[in-house]
Amino acid sequence: MARRLLAPNRRSDTRERILESATILFGTRGFDSVSLDQIAAEVGIAKQSLLYWFASKDDLIQAVLVNMAAELTVVVEAAIRSAPDMPLDRLEAVIHAVFRPAVRRPALLGLLRELSRLPTGAAEHLTEILNPLVTRAGTWLRTEMQAGRLRQGDPSLIIALVYATVAGIATEPEALRVVGWSQDVIGLRKLRNELTSFLRAALAP
Repeated sequence: MARRLLAPNRRSDTRERILESATILFGTRGFDSVSLDQIAAEVGIAKQSLLYWFASKDDLIQAVLVNMAAELTVVVEAAIRSAPDMPLDRLEAVIHAVFRPAVRRPALLGLLRELSRLPTGAAEHLTEILNPLVTRAGTWLRTEMQAGRLRQGDPSLIIALVYATVAGIATEPEALRVVGWSQDVIGLRKLRNELTSFLRAALAP
């Protein structure tokens, strides 16, 4: 009944505000350290209102992860469409697109860290969303290599290298500090540029 009384834009706004606050709190404090009461208080609604949109904390976590995957897909697709038809330039555009959400919203790195702590199978939906993007990237790399526009290599390992770099930022910040790297906007941009330069040098035909 209450759902029908709310205007569509108000309904959407409430759900989006819940997702945004949950993203920030989960990403900065961790899944286990944040309660639904805290999220509801941050949004400025009653816990019962939050449960109207998300039946449980697990449902909210899944929605946050799916939202993160969808956001990444959108920015990568936009980068591919707008990049020049030169493989190294397009590769650089995609790397920048992958890092852009993390630079703008550091909490996303925290979500990636938390993702590695979830039980096996808990992020299956997230994997399903990202699989087409990963498959497309692998196909594109293989095609460019066969055309001689990129140096021959294993597309799967190249994608894994990029993923491992991003995942390492989130999961091993202390280890990275040993080599003088700082997990802030400047550090993220520096790492992004170094990774781009490395891939350009490694894949130049």
